[in-house]
Amino acid sequence: MPVARSITCLHRCISLLTLAALWGCSEPPASAPLPRVKVMTVTTGDYAATATITGDIQAQVQTELSFRVSGKIIERRVEVGEQITANQVLARLDPQDLQNNQQAAQAAAQAAEVQYKLAGNNLWRQQQLLPKGYTSQSEYDAALANQRSAKNALDAAKAQLADAREQLGYTELRAEADGVITARHAEVGQVVQATAPIFSLARDGERDAVFNVYEALLAAPSGQAIEVFLLDDPQVRTQGRVREVTPAVSAQSGTVQVKVALQNPPAAMGLGATVSASVSTQAANSIELPWSALTKAQHQPAVWRLDKDDVVDLQPVQIGRYLTDKVIIQGGLNAGDRVVVAGGQLLHPQQQVEIANEPKQEASP
Repeated sequence: MPVARSITCLHRCISLLTLAALWGCSEPPASAPLPRVKVMTVTTGDYAATATITGDIQAQVQTELSFRVSGKIIERRVEVGEQITANQVLARLDPQDLQNNQQAAQAAAQAAEVQYKLAGNNLWRQQQLLPKGYTSQSEYDAALANQRSAKNALDAAKAQLADAREQLGYTELRAEADGVITARHAEVGQVVQATAPIFSLARDGERDAVFNVYEALLAAPSGQAIEVFLLDDPQVRTQGRVREVTPAVSAQSGTVQVKVALQNPPAAMGLGATVSASVSTQAANSIELPWSALTKAQHQPAVWRLDKDDVVDLQPVQIGRYLTDKVIIQGGLNAGDRVVVAGGQLLHPQQQVEIANEPKQEASP
């Protein structure tokens, strides 16, 4: 029994010595390799974005035509798109009520004229009798006052008659100038109020190319020359100058309206024709980076920036514009900064990296 136990203990000692020898001969585990990334050194430069905007041709002067009195429309003589001339009758209201008013005013004027003649005759008699003593001064003064009152009443009646005739004339809606009807807002049989729009008139004459432009693209001050061309046929072109820019941004579209006065527009650029023009933003000092450099920090766009020891950290940036193959950075980076442009998907802050696009220096012997 003692011999068996001794043999067992001996085997165990040999096994332990063998494991210890193997452990001592093994090499220590190698450290994990650094992530390899491509790096770009940031440079700044002036950048101006160019965009093509689309608009349409409009008349410089557009007028809403309306009746100056209320009434029921009994006749409409023009259609949308029709060319009209100045003083042409476009529509008519039912004139019956205003005709009655005119007749009443005319009767009142006639009655006032009769009273004025009677007062004048009475004054003439008083003037003949007063020197002879057959009438008193007070009776003469009363006749004179009555004649003057009758004269004022006659003048008022004539003014009312002239107004009634003028109101009757307002039952015809006439064009103020030559032009084209661009819209119709009422139909026959409709009762309309005075000043309610009935037609929209684009006056003949100067033409504008009207564009709705995002304010960020607006770099053309008033008076700057812009080339405008037809969207369907870019060969049809003309020059124009910015005539007007709305001072406020539209709450619905977020754009401002720009009107470009056209110089000798070709016949193809008629009212309503669709046109285009190229505009550029004002040049600003910016940084261009490829899309692959962009990541995010929390809810902000960011890039991986390297320090002098090749340790990366997230740097929030301000995006000026997104383009097809690059982004324009307007804040957050300085010239000379190094940023990761490839291989940054699995990085984490304060991690050291190996730069793949720089030649690796060999250690000196």
